[in-house]
Amino acid sequence: MAGYAPRGVHGQTVEALAHRVLSGTLREGSTLDLGSLRAELGVSLTALRESLKVLAAKGMVDARQKRGTFIRPRTDWNLLDADVLRWQFQSATTASEAAPPLLRDLDEVRGIVEPAAVRLAAERRTDADLAALERALAAMCEASDGAPEAVEADLAFHRALLAASHNELLERMEMVISTVRAARDRLVHGPGHHPLDPVPSHRAVLDAVRARDADAAEDAMRGLLAQAAQDVALLRERAPEM
Repeated sequence: MAGYAPRGVHGQTVEALAHRVLSGTLREGSTLDLGSLRAELGVSLTALRESLKVLAAKGMVDARQKRGTFIRPRTDWNLLDADVLRWQFQSATTASEAAPPLLRDLDEVRGIVEPAAVRLAAERRTDADLAALERALAAMCEASDGAPEAVEADLAFHRALLAASHNELLERMEMVISTVRAARDRLVHGPGHHPLDPVPSHRAVLDAVRARDADAAEDAMRGLLAQAAQDVALLRERAPEM
């Protein structure tokens, strides 16, 4: 929704409400007591209503005459919305509560989308696309493991790959995938974790795209995804509750 930012009174109220919904504190189907919520959050009724409009735009709440404002069923939520995906990670009391289903879903979506997308990238890429991929790979090489720059470089590489497909709908898929992948990268590259070096697998993809070899590009991408799955498996071995 235009104008929403996670900072300021408005943004903080949206975040607080979203976390209550995602954590189950505000249950699906429950009607909200706006007066109590306003007092608990320390905001005006106007600010509360404006914040609820953000959640309404994401399919999470609705308002009806005689019933009031209520939490809609999860099946109505826009689960592909970047904020909703981010909130699912943030609202869990531990990473293990949110990570397994979302990471599993991410692996499955990536396995469907990215091998096909990289074939198109190998066939359609331009010099500008190659330059964007090379910049992202160079940033990956320079970034320290676990640093925010490493996460952003990885996201930039995959954004550039989808852009190189020159398929507008595939490019939009990155808006969904990147939110969960960023959270995944922060888990995998977090303190005490030592994932496999991601640079060689990404370089293999770039080399195949540069050579316009669609078969090699798809094989390289499947290898990259297999390594990503192995990184998550190693993380789970160190944190069995996942």
